[in-house]
Amino acid sequence: MKFEAPKGTHDILPSDALWWRVVREIEELLPLYGYRRIQTPVFEDTALIHRTSGEGSDIVQKETYTFTDRGDRSLTLRPEGTAPIVRAYLEHGLHREPRPVKLFTIATMYRYAAPQRGRYREHTQLSAEAIGSADPAIDAELIQLYDELLRRLGVTAYEVQLNSIGDRNCRPAYVQRLNEWLDAHAEVLDEDARSKRATSPLRVFDVKNERVLEALRDAPKIGESLCDECREHFDQVRSCLGAYGVRYRLEPTLVRGLDYYTRTTFEFKDTATGAAEDTICGGGRYDGLVEELGGEPTPAIGFGAGLDRLDLALEDAGVTAEPERLDAFVVADEKAPLLPLLAELRRAGVSVDLDYAGRSHNAQMKHAQRLDPRRIVVVEGETATIRERAKEDVRVPLEQLVVTLRP
Repeated sequence: MKFEAPKGTHDILPSDALWWRVVREIEELLPLYGYRRIQTPVFEDTALIHRTSGEGSDIVQKETYTFTDRGDRSLTLRPEGTAPIVRAYLEHGLHREPRPVKLFTIATMYRYAAPQRGRYREHTQLSAEAIGSADPAIDAELIQLYDELLRRLGVTAYEVQLNSIGDRNCRPAYVQRLNEWLDAHAEVLDEDARSKRATSPLRVFDVKNERVLEALRDAPKIGESLCDECREHFDQVRSCLGAYGVRYRLEPTLVRGLDYYTRTTFEFKDTATGAAEDTICGGGRYDGLVEELGGEPTPAIGFGAGLDRLDLALEDAGVTAEPERLDAFVVADEKAPLLPLLAELRRAGVSVDLDYAGRSHNAQMKHAQRLDPRRIVVVEGETATIRERAKEDVRVPLEQLVVTLRP
């Protein structure tokens, strides 16, 4: 029997240098903004996912992996990162820490959908959440953070789309206006749009049908119905983005697909391919979610960014990455006497390896050349010869090897 990865999943190999570069950049960048790493379980109580995503959402209706375990508990593989992080925030008392509490995770998410380029049923996502601040400046900071990640990685063909969808005070009046328009233009809606409208009128803007989307451009826009507080908040977000130098485009139909979003919403679109599935990052403010899960009213904002789609955006941009290389490969006829030396080199921060396949001296040299380390160290007796490309060989006593190779 031949086993393969399940449909809609893929293996990430050591040779996928671009992928691992993205991970390293994230791990270096997020702490610079004060974000700390968190890891939540791969599955959650089904009620948590249903309550936060919305019973009528596409996620709950079509995409969740839900199962009953042996204790007759209903569990769901996490489809996104925000709700589990907020659950952990409340469960472990993080809400008692100085605010905002800034958290991030790089984790696998699960959605049952037709696999396509850059879209997998198991996908890896960066989730970044800032919980406990209503300051518009933190909305802008989070958007600038991802903009900075793209800059560091070398992605230039993208667009930031921005909108405000109001809050529980001003949105009901808008929803009434939207429903009146939809009633008067029912003929422009397809089955998908009608289904989305039945669960939440705002979701009609999430349809994929280009004909329907074109017709919806004439529908009332949420930006026309913002209350004074929401309008002031949005104006300040835009002002802060201007101060950061982040370019964006206002998109009045950008609503996002989950029930918990309020006020600021944003997406980063890959403009290099022109593909329909071009969103590489999406997020927004969710000021009611913590309260929905049993906490005190708490403002918050976050985003989710798929690493698979970002990886494709990097490929489309022609960005490359060098595979990780050993600092040194040791060629020697006897291993045992060198093991303490290898341990000392590694403690000194030198990545080093040697032959474990019983190769001859010449075969070890050929193997080392295929591995392409920064240096090949040939040990003969108590002497080491350090060979480095485009440089003359250096001979040192073994006892000086650590000092010579230490970064």
